[in-house]
Amino acid sequence: MNKINPDQQISLIIKGIEDVKGKDISILDLREIENTICDYFIICTGTSNTQVDAIVTSIRKTVSKDLQEKPWNIEGQSNSEWVLVDYVNIIVHVFQKQIREHYDIESLWGDAKLTQIETDY
Repeated sequence: MNKINPDQQISLIIKGIEDVKGKDISILDLREIENTICDYFIICTGTSNTQVDAIVTSIRKTVSKDLQEKPWNIEGQSNSEWVLVDYVNIIVHVFQKQIREHYDIESLWGDAKLTQIETDY
């Protein structure tokens, strides 16, 4: 089994988000923090249930097409307010705006290195 390059996987996840105009994309690098469940969180916002679903679908298709990698688990698709896509070392959180603000994951993981992705749409 080939070891997947995390930088390549992150780039593909970001591409999947951008392809359907996901907003406010952040990468939290958790590698320097002890006892974390993964190496990275990628967080983004969708404007509606439909867009959240579209973002998740786009991420899955983009990563699967280029890396033949499927998520280990997906949670939250029943209401599409907060969908978690688990690629084991990278966990993607796709939120609707009000849910993202409520849980404020970036503040909870304030010790993580934060990278904001600039989008041009």
